[in-house]
Amino acid sequence: MIFAFKLFISATLIAFASWLSGKKPELAGFIMALPLATLLVLPFSYMEYQDAAKTARFAQSIFTAVPLSLLFFVPFLLAQKLMWNFWALYGAGLILLVAGYFAHKILFQHF
Repeated sequence: MIFAFKLFISATLIAFASWLSGKKPELAGFIMALPLATLLVLPFSYMEYQDAAKTARFAQSIFTAVPLSLLFFVPFLLAQKLMWNFWALYGAGLILLVAGYFAHKILFQHF
């Protein structure tokens, strides 16, 4: 039952932001930039496992990963200069995101 609740809340948030992006893309972007997923997942994790130390470590991992995850957007920031189609930009963003994951893995081992 708790899984279904978490699924409903998460799906509703994503669907709302996707719908809003067609009406007010700047507002939808701002909402998605908020740590909404983190605000949802940290209490969900704590409620499920009742381990404050692991939840804190989880939050530290998120804090470390956030700047690295922004690498995904670099091709989109350069879209006018690159003149690539959407899928090329998206693919390049995913490649940079994978690189960010490996950087996170290396960096997080030192915390």
